[in-house]
Amino acid sequence: MTKDELLDKAIRRVPDFPKPGILFFDVTSIFTTPPAYKHCLDRMVEIYKDKKIDAIAAIESRGFLFGAPLADRLGIPLVLIRKKGKLPGDVYRASYALEYGEATIEAHKSDITAGKNYLVIDDLIATGGTLTASKQLIEQGGGKVAEFFGVIGIPELNFASKLAPVPVTTLIDLSEK
Repeated sequence: MTKDELLDKAIRRVPDFPKPGILFFDVTSIFTTPPAYKHCLDRMVEIYKDKKIDAIAAIESRGFLFGAPLADRLGIPLVLIRKKGKLPGDVYRASYALEYGEATIEAHKSDITAGKNYLVIDDLIATGGTLTASKQLIEQGGGKVAEFFGVIGIPELNFASKLAPVPVTTLIDLSEK
């Protein structure tokens, strides 16, 4: 079995969650499969070690579990993107549409540096709404999103075209069907 096949096998698929007709890809099972988690981190280092990335911006909460070790291995800062109301002090704020409402994310103003290139990391990329809002946060501080990264991508939801012109990298692309 290849390492990519191991990663695919490690991702738990939960039908009809959070509602009927939805196939939920649960990345938490990657963390209970150490060889799959190590493969993710090793591949991320391989992809980004020579790119002009000044900092990682990781999205709450599973994005933290991929972004923090990558930032450590690359020796660059980690910026936390959190749900509204979780960060003290001055924050940048951006909202995005959900299936039945709206959500807001925030980042500390002091963590975003003008002119720097950011890699935005999340566990799964579906419609791209959270990533688009993350880009808005970084741009409010004068930063630039160099690339988006997700361990899993669901290409049938057209995230790449929604996030263009910023490049998107995923380790594995899955189908909702």
